[in-house]
Amino acid sequence: MSMVEVAQVAKKYDGSFEALKGVDLNIEQGEILALLGPNGAGKTTLISIICGLVTPTGGHIRVGGHDVITDYRETRRLVGLVPQEINLEPFEKVLNTVRFSRGLFGLKRDDAKIEDVLRRLSLWDKRDTPIRALSGGMKRRVLIAKALAHEPKVLFLDEPTAGVDVELRRDMWEIVADLKARGTTIILTTHYIEEAEAIADRIGVINRGRILLVEDKQSLMTRLGRKELRISLDAPLDALPPSLEGRGLELQDGGQMLVHSYDSTAERSGIARLMADLATEGIAVRDVATRQSSLEEIFVNMVHSEEEAA
Repeated sequence: MSMVEVAQVAKKYDGSFEALKGVDLNIEQGEILALLGPNGAGKTTLISIICGLVTPTGGHIRVGGHDVITDYRETRRLVGLVPQEINLEPFEKVLNTVRFSRGLFGLKRDDAKIEDVLRRLSLWDKRDTPIRALSGGMKRRVLIAKALAHEPKVLFLDEPTAGVDVELRRDMWEIVADLKARGTTIILTTHYIEEAEAIADRIGVINRGRILLVEDKQSLMTRLGRKELRISLDAPLDALPPSLEGRGLELQDGGQMLVHSYDSTAERSGIARLMADLATEGIAVRDVATRQSSLEEIFVNMVHSEEEAA
């Protein structure tokens, strides 16, 4: 049984706008799923429905085997949510803010647990600091601490590193990796493609309220990503020799660079033959490098293709 099961979930607003259109999604225990999509794709709506904050107009959702509608209290206890917006009481201290969140779920006071959460998020030294005195990045850590205070099994991170600097973003990645190591299931929405590429196990792509695919990250990049062989030449070429035409080669950088695109999963890449043909033509090679398509390129191409087909 999956930790989160989403079956044919739909959400229609004002009787007309469809934010979600029959979404199916299974999320396994202990995995990190990155949900990618442009603005308005339906990411936040889907998360809000799973967390019980928005009511779907169709479909069924189960968290830990419990229905989010009929077993609302059980599913809500299993879920922690870190929202996009920083909405904290500015004059309250960090420690009290996190303690209060635990109490909202009817759990007994556990100072040792709260201390552990704050230490893991590098907030223990700030425990008596008013929220208004914290930086934006530290406030985001407080949001995560609040979400973890009741020991959820599933953690939703909705754009968790929006507006923070690169160094703090990488700190957040380490925090997420630690949570996964402790068995927490994590669903991450992000606009930072490198974030998904760095920490996710699987990638989901959503656009216009529909899931386009959910796939293992490495499998996706292997299947859809192409590699380039970039060959720096000793002397620039004005044009490709006739023997090299029609083979998907491209001259760049004023004829100083020869680019060969190929499928890294194919049985033969054609690289050995290409290098032999260059030598035959008397074309001297200065340097050779390979480059693989990034997840960002794959994502952009996929969304554009889907929109063109619509």
